Amino acid sequence: MTKHADANALHAPHQTIPAELLQKADKILFVAHLALGDFTYMQACFKAFSEAFPHIKIHLWVDEVRRTYDFRQWKHLQKYVVFDWLKTCPMFDKLYTRTYSPFVLRDSIKEARAENYPIVVSFGLARRPMYARMVRKISPKGFVVAMTKRVRFYDLRKHMIYGALDAAIPVYSHDRTLHVSDIYANWFTGLFGIQVPKDKRVPTMDVPQEWKDGAVRQLQQWNIAAKAGRTRPLVFLNAFSKPPERSWPLANVTELVRRMQAEPKWADADFIINTLPELWDSTQAEVQASGVPRIRLFSAHDHFFQLPAMLEQSDLIITVETSIMHLANAVRVPVVAMMRQINPEWAPIDAANTNIIYTPEHDDWIDKISVDTVMEFLHIPMGSAPRFTPYQLQRMAG
Repeated sequence: MTKHADANALHAPHQTIPAELLQKADKILFVAHLALGDFTYMQACFKAFSEAFPHIKIHLWVDEVRRTYDFRQWKHLQKYVVFDWLKTCPMFDKLYTRTYSPFVLRDSIKEARAENYPIVVSFGLARRPMYARMVRKISPKGFVVAMTKRVRFYDLRKHMIYGALDAAIPVYSHDRTLHVSDIYANWFTGLFGIQVPKDKRVPTMDVPQEWKDGAVRQLQQWNIAAKAGRTRPLVFLNAFSKPPERSWPLANVTELVRRMQAEPKWADADFIINTLPELWDSTQAEVQASGVPRIRLFSAHDHFFQLPAMLEQSDLIITVETSIMHLANAVRVPVVAMMRQINPEWAPIDAANTNIIYTPEHDDWIDKISVDTVMEFLHIPMGSAPRFTPYQLQRMAG
C-alpha cells in the first residue's frame, strides 16, 4: 500500500529504501543532471518527499554533464540557469553546483563525503556506471541507490560498480503512453513508498516580484501594456533550441506573424520573438529584413526568471520542444507546442492549456512542421488537439 505525501500516511511494504532507515535519517542527498524540463516535473516529487519526511533535510547535487578541462567554458557552465530557480525553492537545504570541471568536482565530492550521508540517491541516466561509482564514493557506508542497466556477463568492471550499490532504480517503463511526470512519480513511489497524486504533478512556479516588475517595465519600454490592463493580445514565439536541428526556421516565424496579423483575431497583436543571446544579432537582422511590424526581440540575458516573468505576461505562447513549453504550463499561459513524435512522454502536462503539433512522420525534425499547419492549430480550441502520437494511439488500441 502506497501513501499520499503527508507525514501520517503509511509506507509501501516493498519500497526500496527501508522505512526504518528513513525514520532515522536526518538528511538525504539526491544526485541528478537536472535540465529545466527535468526539474519542472521532478519538483512535485521533491515537494512530496519533504512533506512526507519533514525531519529529513534534502540536499541536491546538480551534476554538470558537460564537465570539462577546458577553462574557457567554465564561466559559462557556472551560470547554469536552473540554479537560479533551485535557489528559490525552500525544500532544499543545500545545493551542490560546483561540478563544471574535474578540479571543482573533486572539491565537491570531498565536501559531500564530510556530510556522512545516510542515504544517497542518483537519478543519473547518462553514464550510469560513473554515477553509481560517484555516489558510493560520496557515501562509503550509507545506503546508496542509482540507475543501472543490463550488463554483459563478461563486463566485470560494471558488475563490480553496480554490485557496490545497495539497490537500483528501474529506469523507464515499457509503457510508452506514460508521461515523464508519471515516470518520476513512480521512481519516488518505488524508492520511498510515497505517492504523488496526478493533480499535484502539474508544474508550478512562483516568479519573484522583482522579475515580474522587470517584465512589466520591459513591456512599457516597448509601449505594450501590462497583462492586467491590456486590450491587444501579446504572443510569445520561441523557435530556437540549443540543438539547431530541433529549431524552427526563423523565416517561418516571421511568416507566421505576417499570417496571424492578416486575421482579425491577431490584427492588433504584439509579438515577442525569443532568441538565444549568441544569436541576437543575426535574429535582429533577419527580423528587420522581413519588414513585419510589431515584433520585439527578447532574451533572458541576466537571470533565469526574466524568461518565466515574460511568459507570464503573455497571452499565448508558441514554441518548439524546449523547457519553454513546460514553463508555459507552470505560469498557466496557453501554449501551442511543436514536437517531434520521438519523445511524446515530454508533452506539456496541462492538457487544458496545451495544443501539441507533432511532426508529420515519426523521424521528422521540427522544420517539417509547416506554417500552414501552425495556422490550422491556432484555429483549434485550446486543449482539444490530439495529445498522442499515431504510434501511441496504435499501442493503446492494441
